[in-house]
Amino acid sequence: MGHEPLLLIAAGGTGGHMFPAQALAEAMVRRGWRVKLSTDARGARYTGGFPHVVKVEQVSSATLARGGALAKLIAPLRIAGGIISAIFGQLRDKPTVVVGFGGYPTIPALSAAWVLRCPRMIHEQNGVLGRVNQLFATRVQAVACGTWPTTLPPGVEGTYTGNPVRLSVLDRAGAGYIAPGDYPMSLVVIGGSQGARILSTVVPEAVASLPDAIRRNLRVAHQAREEDLPRVIEAYEAAGVLAEVAPFFTDIPRRLSEAQLVISRSGASSVADISVIGRPSILIPYAAATADHQTANARGLVDAEAAILIPEAALDATMLAAHIAAVLSQPDAAIRMAANALSQGRPDATQRLVALVDQLAEGTAP
Repeated sequence: MGHEPLLLIAAGGTGGHMFPAQALAEAMVRRGWRVKLSTDARGARYTGGFPHVVKVEQVSSATLARGGALAKLIAPLRIAGGIISAIFGQLRDKPTVVVGFGGYPTIPALSAAWVLRCPRMIHEQNGVLGRVNQLFATRVQAVACGTWPTTLPPGVEGTYTGNPVRLSVLDRAGAGYIAPGDYPMSLVVIGGSQGARILSTVVPEAVASLPDAIRRNLRVAHQAREEDLPRVIEAYEAAGVLAEVAPFFTDIPRRLSEAQLVISRSGASSVADISVIGRPSILIPYAAATADHQTANARGLVDAEAAILIPEAALDATMLAAHIAAVLSQPDAAIRMAANALSQGRPDATQRLVALVDQLAEGTAP
């Protein structure tokens, strides 16, 4: 074992936690640090993109939210066991800095770092702290916020870093925006992994009812769940609209850069992508998100007049069509929305996180 500094990253569960963790891992490996990742089985599905030199340690997950009475009794023991083994792990190979990105696996890593007085911080992607980050916000030296403003416990100062985006998004940061007009226009519809069914129902219906002058120029790329594909495809065909419908687009950054308008959920990484590339959007927060954090995520773009917010409860085809038509028939307003979105982007979010890690390592954290 050399004397390179060691960064321990803990993150779990969803892509929302894993993408920013990956961005930080890539940057620190390039700077000559050793990097370890502590995650659970769900998070492990996202580790394919991590640099190969990153050592992945899987912790057994014991989430408190799910499971029956027995599971709830065993969970605290499981967590205690996880913390004890994390303490021994960190004693064997002491991390220079520990960073938690949320999700269950951050509990053992940050608890052990707190016991052993290792420099530690958390990064929160959403405008509302997740359950685990809420627990540690007062027990770390720095709280990095991906969304601004983020609601924090009294006395806790946040540092606005932004949410790191993938390199494929950075490649298109601030890509020139082509204003809508009387020529082919592209509408991109991304639903995120959760609750995209309502978009699959309302968006095709809204597009079908657009004025002919707009509709005949429209090309749609619509991300829909597997089980919704047939009816979405059929709806666009019936409306005579050229549409690509798929459960997953691998080239979202390219599609965003070519889009005149984006309709999306306001998950933290979607909002970051839309603002770094700089596109007008209509945001429909996922109503069932914990503490309504998707509405908090949308706030920055909405306040900057870069996005139109439609609460899920108020969403219908007529209203959505009116908003789509308003953006696509007013090129000057659309150009302003694109520029405003860009002003909210933090393409340097990864560098800001790296700077915080450095400050913690040197003991000069805020």
